[in-house]
Amino acid sequence: MLHIFKDAKDIWERRELILTLAEADFKKKFVGSFLGIFWMFIQPIITVLIYFFVFQLGFRSQPVSEVPYVLWLIPGIVPWFFFNEAWGGATNCLYEYQHLVKKMVFKVSILPIIKVVSSLFIHLIFIWIMIIVYLLFGVQPSLWWIQIFYYTFCTLFLVLGLSYITASANAFFKDMGQTVQILLQIGMWLAPIMWSETMFPVRFRFVIKLNPVYYLVQGYRDCFITHEGFWEHPQLTVYFWCIVLIIFGIGMNLFKRLKPHFADVL
Repeated sequence: MLHIFKDAKDIWERRELILTLAEADFKKKFVGSFLGIFWMFIQPIITVLIYFFVFQLGFRSQPVSEVPYVLWLIPGIVPWFFFNEAWGGATNCLYEYQHLVKKMVFKVSILPIIKVVSSLFIHLIFIWIMIIVYLLFGVQPSLWWIQIFYYTFCTLFLVLGLSYITASANAFFKDMGQTVQILLQIGMWLAPIMWSETMFPVRFRFVIKLNPVYYLVQGYRDCFITHEGFWEHPQLTVYFWCIVLIIFGIGMNLFKRLKPHFADVL
C-alpha cells in the first residue's frame, strides 16, 4: 500500500510534464485530418444514434428509471467511451513512444498516464455534451451532477491500473493490443450499458456487480438519473476501491519489474 502512495506522489510531482505531453498527444491524433477533432466525436455519436434507433425506435424499449431510453443510455455509455479509448491507447503506449522508452533519463512509467489523460480531455468534452442533451430534454440542472468528477476519477484510476498491466505485457507479447480490443468488445455487453440489471432475477444481480465497470456505469446514472451519492452504496464503493487498488498495485509492480527490459524488446 505504501508504494502506491509513493507512486502517486511521484506522479503528482511530474504533473506539469504529464499535462504537456498529454496535450501534445491529444493534438497529434488530428494532425493531417481534414475534420480534425470532430473525428473523435463522430463515431461515438453515431454509435449512440444507432442504439437509440435500434432499441428505442426499433424494439420500442420502454423508459428505464422513468426516463427516456436515450437519457438512460448516455450516462452509461459515456464512461465506457473513455474507458475504451484510454485502455486501448495506453496498452500500445510503449510502442508508440519507444523513442522515449530508450532514453535512460526519461521516466517511462508516466507514458500510460499520458495516454489516459489525453483521453480524459475528450471525456470532459463528452460530459459537457451529455449535460447539453439533458438540458435539451428539459431536465433541470442538479447539484448531483457535480458527483460526476468523483466517478471520472474512479474510471481514470481503474483504467490506469489495467493499462500498466497490459502495456507491460504488450512489450513482450504483441498480441496483447488485439486481446484488449476483444475484451473491450465483450466487456461492453457484459456491463449494464445497453441493458438494465433489472432484466435479471434479484438473486443473480450480485454477479453483475462484481464487474468494477458496473460501479462506474451505475455511478454516472446515479448522478443524472437516480440522484444518489456514492456514500449510499458503502459496500459497493469499498469493493470497487479494493479491486482497483489491487489492480493498480499489480500493474505498478509488473511495470517496474519489466521496465529494465523494455528497451531491449521494443
